[in-house]
Amino acid sequence: MRKTVYFVLLIFGSLLLLSCASARLEKNLDPESKEFISKVRFIITKKERKVFLNLPASEREAFVGEFWKSRDPDPDTEENEYKDEYFKRIDEANHLFKEGATPGWLQDRGRIYILLGSPWERETYPRGITFYGKPTEIWRYGWFEIVFIDNYWNGNYKLEPLSSWQIAELNKAQMDLKPKGSDEKYPFEFDLAVKKTKKNVVSIQVKIPYKNFWFQEKKDQLETTLALTLEIFDSSMNKVWGHQEDYVINLSEKELEETIVDEYIIELQVQLEHGDYSLYAELENQADGNRAWKKAKLTL
Repeated sequence: MRKTVYFVLLIFGSLLLLSCASARLEKNLDPESKEFISKVRFIITKKERKVFLNLPASEREAFVGEFWKSRDPDPDTEENEYKDEYFKRIDEANHLFKEGATPGWLQDRGRIYILLGSPWERETYPRGITFYGKPTEIWRYGWFEIVFIDNYWNGNYKLEPLSSWQIAELNKAQMDLKPKGSDEKYPFEFDLAVKKTKKNVVSIQVKIPYKNFWFQEKKDQLETTLALTLEIFDSSMNKVWGHQEDYVINLSEKELEETIVDEYIIELQVQLEHGDYSLYAELENQADGNRAWKKAKLTL
């Protein structure tokens, strides 16, 4: 038992020393380096941070240049769209989230805004959702819902993840904010059309141009699988319908040449009661992992 306690204390002590060493290295940075390491806190990897903190002062400027260059979606141009967008979001977060004593970009809302961009929908409840509730904001990215709550009525909204899936998505966004490079000839996009056909039956059409596909070669065929997820929510954000299905596409090179200007269409029908609804669609091209999202409103 005594050995176990000693081992735990040894591990804890080692972690504490490493933490203190990191803090000491950061404290000794010059003002420009401190500013850099502070501003990129949401996107720098642990490995990059460790390397930067241990660099001699003469090599830090080169590191900063390479840090942004590695994230530039189009290195052949003078502009770095990724860097420009990142600092633009910091400025916007400071402007949008002025409540509380913490600068907007350092608040939970600011961090999520910087990593994910402006939400598709933003609902604010400054007096709480219920009579005894606390100030609340609900942000939606597709059907990915994020909730912030001001527990102490001081303007400091804290992130309240609704599920482990949402936490995983936030972590993924934090580590994978880098935009797509210019080597992709066409972005992976699709059109979402919704219309009432008869009585309370709604027709949903998902249209994907063949030119947007990325195929894998398998023998003499070009193949990909589209993973489609559709969900419909009522005005209270209760899920009333859902659909998940994989669609396998096989084409020869000749067939692709003949259909390159056409669209691949998925059509579904669903019956709903009278009311207002939100439709969220996610489509993944499993050949390369690219995903796209769409939303639509409908009233019956």
